[in-house]
Amino acid sequence: MNITVKQLRAFVAVAKTQSFTEACAAIHLSQPALSIAIKNLEEEVGGQLLARTTRTLSLTAEGKAFLPSAERLLADWDNALEEVHNRFALKRGKIAMAAMPSFALNQLPQAICRYRESYPQINVTVHDVLAEAVVDMVRQGRCELGISFEPAESEDLLFEPLFQDELVAVLPEGHPLLDQSQVDWQALLCSDFMSLQRPSSIRLRIEQQLEEAGIPLVVEFETHQLATIGRMVATGLGVSAVPALCIRQMAELGAHCRALHKPEITRQVGIVTRRRYPLSMAAQGMVKVLRDMDLPALMAQMEAEMKAGTAGPL
Repeated sequence: MNITVKQLRAFVAVAKTQSFTEACAAIHLSQPALSIAIKNLEEEVGGQLLARTTRTLSLTAEGKAFLPSAERLLADWDNALEEVHNRFALKRGKIAMAAMPSFALNQLPQAICRYRESYPQINVTVHDVLAEAVVDMVRQGRCELGISFEPAESEDLLFEPLFQDELVAVLPEGHPLLDQSQVDWQALLCSDFMSLQRPSSIRLRIEQQLEEAGIPLVVEFETHQLATIGRMVATGLGVSAVPALCIRQMAELGAHCRALHKPEITRQVGIVTRRRYPLSMAAQGMVKVLRDMDLPALMAQMEAEMKAGTAGPL
């Protein structure tokens, strides 16, 4: 069968008004066009839905049985159109995104606040996972976009850099290295060092860079959470190195950060999406918010606060 929405609207209008003239006015069709729509509908279903005489117009038994279904089909059609319109207008919808912990804990809440100001009806689901898991979730289609380091294998992915992050030293109150504005790795590793556990990309990056520099790495404490590292450093258990993204978080936890070099360990942070899958309007809105945040300037501000010893809450 090839029944059109126009035919259904014509039938429902005539059935409700019991008048071709009133039905024409209700759905803005000429009488010939209305008559053709009804005729074609009856041919498709195989029989008369309307009983016509020169003076009366009524539904046949089949027409009465079909009317509730026709009304339901039209309602579903209208609701579907309204739903997709609202999604394009960002008045309704949802977005699932993944972000590595250093970004999820520090910059992402600010981004979501800005997003909700513009799109209050969009539901946002955030997966706070390791950088490697961010890439996997995007690749598998479980999230539309992710915030992570640039993936090593990216033939099926797109990566849009947002800013360059670097590792900074994390020190407890009273540590001798706090007198320096810049700490080198050899000096940092003279104290007990704590790190994220493998397979954290931060941990792997540290191991790779220090090995290339000929600097032995001994890890005394391991954990999965950057917040735990900050608290452990603050209590005097040792020192660590975390992304500069976490400078303010470390300050809130009672630890202090200093620039870290010899070697400097940096990585690009950006938006990861699937190459052959266009983003929904909701996800495009989030990408725009992230671009407009001017994250390089925010990173520079945090680093300036670190040097001045004034890093605090966002």
